[in-house]
Amino acid sequence: MAQQLWFLRHGEAEPHDARPDADRRLTERGERQSRDAGRALAALEISFQLVVTSPRVRALDTARLACGELGGDVVVDDALAGGFDVDDALELAAAAGNDKRVLFVGHDPDFTQVVGDLTGAAVDFKKGGIAGVRMHGRRSELIVLLRPREIGLISRSGQSGG
Repeated sequence: MAQQLWFLRHGEAEPHDARPDADRRLTERGERQSRDAGRALAALEISFQLVVTSPRVRALDTARLACGELGGDVVVDDALAGGFDVDDALELAAAAGNDKRVLFVGHDPDFTQVVGDLTGAAVDFKKGGIAGVRMHGRRSELIVLLRPREIGLISRSGQSGG
């Protein structure tokens, strides 16, 4: 198995003027999106050896809610708070080791840029969306891009057993 980098953009959050940016919380919809992301990944039988999140409240809560469904611990890293780039992603992924899956939980426009830089794909990364990238040495490919709507459908199908 090649190493895989997965990206989960935080769920819907409070408006920008609700509180300082780092302290903005998830809305009820954002909490549901986060749980759905964890359930969908679990239904797809995707597990992670490392989950790294931004310290910003909305991302940290997204990671915790998703991992509540997936299992696993969350590691907080300031690199994901803003200005996260390909070098940051590759450095953090190297800590997990070869042939491992790493989940990053954070923000846009950083995730759109990183996925684009890695794969050459133009992506529309929705709040609560997921992207998966398979790494082959210095080459990489986009293996999945899911919007919250699709994630919700997968999440619900996983709960019903089919």
